[in-house]
Amino acid sequence: MSNIPETGRTRRVTIRLVVLQVLVLSLLATLGGRLWYLQIRNGQEYTAAASQNHIREVVEPAVRGEILDADGRVLAGNTTKLVVSVSRTALLQQKDGGKAVLARLAGVLGMSAQDVHDKVRLCNAQTPKPCWNGSPYQPIPVTTDATTQQAMQIMERREDFPGVTAQPTALRQYPAPSGANAAQVLGYLSPVTDEEVKNSQNRTGREKYQPADQIGRAGLESVYDDDLRGTTGVNRLEVDNLGRVIGSAGTTPAVPGNNVVTSIDSRVQSLVEKQLLGAMKDARKVWDTNSHSFYKADSGAAVVMDVHTGRIIAMASAPSYDPNLWVGGISAKDYRNLTEKKSNYPLLNRAIQGLSAPGSTFKVVSTSAAVQAGYSLNGHYLCSPAMVIGGRTFKNFEGESFGPITLEKALEVSCDTVFYGISYDQWLKDGGIKPKHPKDWFYKTAHQFGLGAKTGIDLPSEVAGRIPDRKWKQDYYNANHDAWCALKNSPKTDLATQIAKENCVDGYVMRAGDSVNYAIGQGDTLVTPIQMARVYSALANGGTLYQPALAKAVLGPDGKLVRDIKPVVNGRLPDSKQTLAYINQATAGVITEGTAAWKFTSAGWPQDKIQLHAKTGTAEVAGKQTTSWLDTYSDDYAVVMTISQGGTGSGGSGDAIRKIYEGLYGVKDGKVDPKLALLPKPQSSLPKFNPDGSAVVKTAYTTPADTFASPAGGALGGGFAGAAALPPYRNELWADPRQPRSLA
Repeated sequence: MSNIPETGRTRRVTIRLVVLQVLVLSLLATLGGRLWYLQIRNGQEYTAAASQNHIREVVEPAVRGEILDADGRVLAGNTTKLVVSVSRTALLQQKDGGKAVLARLAGVLGMSAQDVHDKVRLCNAQTPKPCWNGSPYQPIPVTTDATTQQAMQIMERREDFPGVTAQPTALRQYPAPSGANAAQVLGYLSPVTDEEVKNSQNRTGREKYQPADQIGRAGLESVYDDDLRGTTGVNRLEVDNLGRVIGSAGTTPAVPGNNVVTSIDSRVQSLVEKQLLGAMKDARKVWDTNSHSFYKADSGAAVVMDVHTGRIIAMASAPSYDPNLWVGGISAKDYRNLTEKKSNYPLLNRAIQGLSAPGSTFKVVSTSAAVQAGYSLNGHYLCSPAMVIGGRTFKNFEGESFGPITLEKALEVSCDTVFYGISYDQWLKDGGIKPKHPKDWFYKTAHQFGLGAKTGIDLPSEVAGRIPDRKWKQDYYNANHDAWCALKNSPKTDLATQIAKENCVDGYVMRAGDSVNYAIGQGDTLVTPIQMARVYSALANGGTLYQPALAKAVLGPDGKLVRDIKPVVNGRLPDSKQTLAYINQATAGVITEGTAAWKFTSAGWPQDKIQLHAKTGTAEVAGKQTTSWLDTYSDDYAVVMTISQGGTGSGGSGDAIRKIYEGLYGVKDGKVDPKLALLPKPQSSLPKFNPDGSAVVKTAYTTPADTFASPAGGALGGGFAGAAALPPYRNELWADPRQPRSLA
């Protein structure tokens, strides 16, 4: 039989068997390799992962640290409330998606079913407020004001409320000590999003987010979030296959957040807020002869700065709002009121985001520029009623004429034509419309004063302002050239169209009109109140430009120092001691004999006891009433106030700033009473703390119930005048830089 040759069929069967054997052996080898990989190579990893299948983690939120004023008063703290929350995961396990549960919950809480439904829906681009913008796996708060009876009804009938909890929870609170609102300074909290949680997973400690975290979204709450938030705790529970707890797998305790001590004095903050709102209210009673209507005074800002450190003692912005609106989730109505145009955007911090031409307060910069360019401090310059430059008439304020005067006198009486003349002369020296190696002293000096750049204050979203130098001119031309030239053949004859046609040809040229308007703080120049407060602080302290700051130190929950935040020097003014002394003498003259005398010396201010310095400014804005600026300083403080559509510098802000100084130094009826002084010297030391970590507050305070009565819309104060939301190189709110000005 062995000698019989194999048939073809037999050979095919044999080949198939061999292939099958190879395939089986390959599969066995693969399975064996995989078994080795799972049990030997990565055995520990998968064993740990499997053990997690019966571990459930319960997140314990950390108690957020407090934001304190310079004396230890709580500006942002915590309170315990009964919070009713809903788990979306549990709702989705219901046959009807949780509709019946939410309806029953609405009945208990006295809310409409629609309101409860809106609270727990997830936010997206199409979903209007209210909605939940945090993690969908985190319990969503429905109300933060549940009563004990409501909580008991929910917890005693758990079978009717699956996924619903009612328990005491620490919530953020903004108690407004002394009536200090400080909403834009403090900011607010909102839940962390899934994307933020995902992006933080490679971080450690407080930089890693948990789904239950609330994080700062604005103000100091945002900038110092890592310090304030603490570290979330985790309680790991062992559960069986039915989800019942059978033991503990360990606990990582929550670590409370640190406290941030600020330089804000809540008493001064309250005073500044009241005076700003009062000045705006008073301005609305004054008739504007140019627009033939009362001044609108629709928004404003004020800053009090320690001239020796750059620290902020008070910062107010109007309109404002109650930051407690955000606690536990903001309602649709409140959110709409804070973000729509008719409320004039109270979320904006106009002290660092409000842009305006500085008007004549800019003349201290122009004086410094003139000296650097070689013009004598002892020289005399013609203060005529008007000047004709390039066929255009540039008038002095109300046609005033003082003849040949010094720069000191020009600052006192705010003579425009003196600065027109010097700037025009320097423009000619630089080569006019065909410059040859221009010195550009006026633009260079402004940059040396820190203008046209962010100050670096420890608040988010600060804007840089604008110095319209030659580079800006060229960039502006490049950005708008096509739009201008599109109107080249337009039959329209309005001013805007005429300017566009001219700019199409040579909009990059620095014209004489640009230079003379710039010298008095007009044209395309834009500044913020915080920038001007720093400028005038530097004039007061001998020329040092400090980086403005609100936080002084970070302290642990026990009151022990974690991190000291020292003052930061950004630079120095370009002026000599002689020039600074000259400007100081001139600005003191503004108080005694100049444009602010009627609000200070004539009102009984004790200039011989507490010397004040000031510069008034009345900035013109195309299509709007004038902006009031008053920039002042003493040996200790710089106080700056601006009111959009608020009238003249001293007329709009003079009384309010005098009253702020009266509060600071304890001035009453022209006499200094130290017992009445809120803060005669800036507070340099940190507050002391009790053993339990609470601050030892030196002075008692009250919170007047009517200090910040919130009108409809949740906004406090007036309106918005087009502050920070300006497109690059384009701002039609501001006047054409080449047009004649009549300013104080």
